Amino acid sequence: MDYRPITLALSGALLAGLAGMTTGARAEPVAYSLDPSHSFASFELLHFDTSTLRGRFGPLSGDITLDRDARRGRVQVVVDTAAVSTGLGVLDSRIRQDDVLGVAAYPQAFFVAERFEFDAAGAVAAVSGEFTLRGSSQPLRLVAKRFRCYLNPLFRREVCGGDFEAEFSRSSFGISHSLPFVSDVVRLKIAVEAIRQTP
Repeated sequence: MDYRPITLALSGALLAGLAGMTTGARAEPVAYSLDPSHSFASFELLHFDTSTLRGRFGPLSGDITLDRDARRGRVQVVVDTAAVSTGLGVLDSRIRQDDVLGVAAYPQAFFVAERFEFDAAGAVAAVSGEFTLRGSSQPLRLVAKRFRCYLNPLFRREVCGGDFEAEFSRSSFGISHSLPFVSDVVRLKIAVEAIRQTP
């Protein structure tokens, strides 16, 4: 499959909201694509346990397929690792180097998910899958903080979006630079909106 460059993470968010919707007729698998103008992944790390270093990747793009009746779906997202922005150019360049993101050798990261958790109302509360960074794959669980779907008057199509969070250990992906002065735990905050695709 031809993936389009993006960042994180994170399209699991889309599935979470979609599964909570109800329809009168039997649902069929539906395809959605992330809207790059409203989809970004932010990251946070503690710096000397004093202040929080923040940045983001994006815009994100990704593809989702959801079967609402069966409560099944699939998310595929590609992260453009060079598209990192902290607001400070010299820091962005440092993060792209071989001992951190290694963008020359690993220009893309990937998130693929097929496992979902549902709340009491039948909506998906979290999506778990595999996150691949620097050629190493680890499990990653995205937790929905909010999500809604609506009929967008501009697109005249259904749009779903929300905020999701996750955490991972950067050292488990071989990124040990600046430890222990910069936190090993990376907190992700993912904002996404996705548009229903017509057949």
